[in-house]
Formats: sequence, C-alpha cells, structure tokens
Amino acid sequence: MGASLTALLIAVVGVAGTLGAALLTQNRADRTKRMELQAAADQRREERDHAERLRHAELERQRASESLERRRACYITLNTAARQFVTAMTNHIHALRRGEEATASLERLEECRAAYRDSYAEAQMIVPSAVARASSDAKDHMNEAYGMLRKYTADPAVYAAELAALGTALHVQVWPYLGRLKVAMRTDLGIADD
Repeated sequence: MGASLTALLIAVVGVAGTLGAALLTQNRADRTKRMELQAAADQRREERDHAERLRHAELERQRASESLERRRACYITLNTAARQFVTAMTNHIHALRRGEEATASLERLEECRAAYRDSYAEAQMIVPSAVARASSDAKDHMNEAYGMLRKYTADPAVYAAELAALGTALHVQVWPYLGRLKVAMRTDLGIADD
C-alpha cells in the first residue's frame, strides 16, 4: 500500500498543483485585464477632460474675440459721434458769430448730440473702467460746452464775446478730453501709439 498511496498522493499533489496553477494564472489574467480596463478608462477620462479643457479654452477665446469686436465697434461709433458733436458745436458757433440763420446748424447740432448720447449709453454697458472714466470726463466737458452754447444761442448779439471765447474753449477744454478718450480706447484694443 505504500507505493500506491505514494503514487496517489503524488497524483493528487500533481492535480492540485495543475489546478492551482490554472487558478493562479486565471487570477493573474483577471487582475491584468482589470488593470488594463482601468488604465483604458483612465485614459478615456483624461482624453475627455483634455477635450473639455480645449473646448472651454476655445469658448473663452471666442468670447474674448467677440467682446473685442463689440468694443471696437462701440469705440468707433463713440469716437465718431463725439467728434461730430464737437464739430457741430463749432459750426453752430461760427454760424451764430457770422449772423447767419442758425436753424440748420442747430438741427445738425441736436442730431449729433442725440447720436453721441446714444453711443455713450451703449458704451456704458460694455467698456472697461479706464475707458468709462475717460468717456465720462469727455462727456462732462462736452455737456458743459453744449449748455453754454444753448444759453448763448438765445441771444447771440448779447453773447458775442462769450461765443468767441467758447469757440476757443472747445479747442482748449474739450478736444484734449476727446484725445484722452481715444488713447484709452486704443489702449484697451491693444493698439500701441508709437
């Protein structure tokens, strides 16, 4: 019985070893497969995160570009309207000083003032603080000059000296603020003055 028991024991150990090896191999294969699946899932998640970051970055670039274009269009309108408003005031002063019928120049002045007021209102909604401050300063000086001009328009003969002084005041006290506004807008747009 000794030899057959030994043979049986060796057979049992052999079968158990073979089955154990198969189980160990399968366990390692399962673990390797889980690791591969986890690595693939991590890779997909990283790719999705990267794609999402790229999408957000592109949206930010697009928003910045759209904002720049809106500000550029607003600045063009505001600059044009402000300069036309001051020019219309100057033209009206000249018409009054020459003693001409000033109805047409007054109508043009009011049109320019309304266009400026509208462009200023739009600018208040979209411009950054530095441009808003420069725009407000220019507006204050233009409105002050406009108020004086309307007062002098009531009786140009009585206010002849004031009208002459106002024409000079526009160049000394108003145009520099329009220049500062232009510089602030150009700076915001990234346009360097050489």
